[in-house]
Parts: sequence; C-alpha cells; structure tokens
Amino acid sequence: MSASPAPTRLPSAKSATRRWAPVGAAAVIWWSLYHWNRPFWNWVVFDAAGFDEGTRLGESVHFFFYDVTKIALLLTGVIYVVTILRSFMSVERTRALLGGRRQGAGNVAAAGLGVVTPFCSCSAVPVFIGFVAAGVPLGVTLSFLIASPMVNEVAIVLLFGLFGWKITALYIGFGLVIATVAGIVLGRLNLERWVEPFVFETRLRGKVIDPSQGLSWDDRLQMAREEVVAIIRKVWPYLLVGIGIGAVIHGWAPEDWFADHATGWWGVPLATVIGVPLYSNAAGVLPLVEALHDKGLPMGTVLAFMMSVVALSLPEMILLRRVLKPQLIATYIGVVAVGIMLAGFLFNAVV
Repeated sequence: MSASPAPTRLPSAKSATRRWAPVGAAAVIWWSLYHWNRPFWNWVVFDAAGFDEGTRLGESVHFFFYDVTKIALLLTGVIYVVTILRSFMSVERTRALLGGRRQGAGNVAAAGLGVVTPFCSCSAVPVFIGFVAAGVPLGVTLSFLIASPMVNEVAIVLLFGLFGWKITALYIGFGLVIATVAGIVLGRLNLERWVEPFVFETRLRGKVIDPSQGLSWDDRLQMAREEVVAIIRKVWPYLLVGIGIGAVIHGWAPEDWFADHATGWWGVPLATVIGVPLYSNAAGVLPLVEALHDKGLPMGTVLAFMMSVVALSLPEMILLRRVLKPQLIATYIGVVAVGIMLAGFLFNAVV
C-alpha cells in the first residue's frame, strides 16, 4: 500500500515534460534565429543576391529584411512572455487596485499599472468607463490611459533591441513622468464637466470578478500562443509599411537634409506636431525612428515623434469622443503634447 502514491506522480511528471519541453525548444530556436539574423541576411543580400554593401540600394534591401526578421522575433518573444504575465492581471483587478486612490500616489500607481497592463486603443472606452464607475479619479484614469500605449511591452523590447538599455531606461522614465504629471495636471483642472454624463451614471453591479483566477499553466501557455498569432496578424501591415518607409529613409534620404531641417530647437515641436495626427503602433513607428536617427536626427527628437504617434493616436481620440467632450479631448492632447516636447528637449540634453 505504501507504493500507491507513485502512479499519481508519474503522470504529473510526464505532463510537465509535455508542457515545458516545447517551450524550452522554442526558446532555443528563437535565440538562435535572433543571434544569427544579421549574419544570415548579410550573406543573403550581399553574397547570394549580389547587392553591393555600402550602396543605397544594398543598404535599403538589407535594412528591410534584417529589421522585419528582428522585429518579428522581438514581437513574438515579448508578446508570448507578457501574455503569460498578464494572465495574472485583469481589467477588473487593475480597476480594484486603483479604486478609491487619491491623486498623486494614484497617478503614479496608474502609470505603473499602465505599463504592465497594456490595453489597445479599442479598449480605451470600456476601460475609461469601468475605472470612473469604480470611483477612480479622472486624472488617475487619464494617467493610466496615457501610460498604457506609450510605455508598453512592445515599445520597451523593440527600443532595447534597437538602441540598448540606456535609451530604453530613459524612455521608460520619461514616459512614466509624462503620464503621471499629465494626469495630475488634468485632474486638478476639474474637467469632469467635460465628461459625458452617462459615464458617471454607470454603476458596477456585484463583485469584481477576476477571470485570471482558476487558469492552469496549460491555459496560460495556450493564451500566449493565441495572442502571438492574433497580434502578429493585426500589426504585420504596419510592420511592413513602417519598415519599408524606414528602409527608403535609411538608404536614400539625404543626411544633410535632416541635419539642416530638424536638428535645431524646432525639431522636437515639429516632430511632436507631425506625430499627433498619425496612427501607428510601436512596431510600425520604431523602424522609422531607427532610420531617422541613423540620418542624424537627435534621439530626443525622434522619440518625441514616436511618443506622439503612439500616445495620441487619432483612432483612440475618436473612440474617446464617446465618453469625453471635445474640450477635454483638446486639453488632453495639449497637456500630453507639451509633456512629450519637454521630454524630447530633456532627452536631447542628456543623451
């Protein structure tokens, strides 16, 4: 009878092996592909295809294929890992953590949660309604909505892959400061009168339900695989277009033009204003950032452009119009844009 526990342990060990062996193999394959990405495309473009290294056409072709592969690998890896982490966090839990918090500490907490719980622009309206209905102050809610697209996992990982940890750390720091300070400013302006009345009339019924409870590791890994496929399908057009434009800039745009027209003090405001009406995401805009930086634009200028594109996207503003009146949307854009410009100036000063 003492041997009876053995049969229950053996299936458990086999189950764990079946679960984690493919994950380990995929990690090894991912690392190998990422490590050999540049040597492989050097050989394909310059040796096999016969393009001359150092020419505009050769550099553009190499930039395109190398960056498509690199960013696709980074996206795949980071989405997989972050989806598993996010399976322990939900909109309901985030809302519960922020509910009842006052401004100041609440803005800091909201900005931090916006980084680890990045919701897409299509979630802006339900997240906004849910937070305000749960008693989260308006300024705290806006800090969350600013930080969520600006300092998300895709931007962080791609920045690290393109520019290293110092630039990435500065970007995270400036992004969190912008989200926190902008939320505090907007909260102290007492702009609740410019929120559509039905938002405050919404009431949450029953307990806060956390769907992340009860998930097994098999469930979390399955969610991660599905999320990778869903997001890659969603962003690949932006990825190809962004990298294609970046490749043209990288190989053909004259360096002197950028040095003459966008490196003065006006470069940061110009980049911010141009970026506000555009729509892209980190995957689409970062290749442009890399190409523009290679052509001589200061890092703060190109990152101001990136921040304005991802934090003030036109589709998100259109969606927010359902819950915010035009006056609040204009104030929101103005405060965040000023914060982005200040961050761009400071970035140029310290880098």
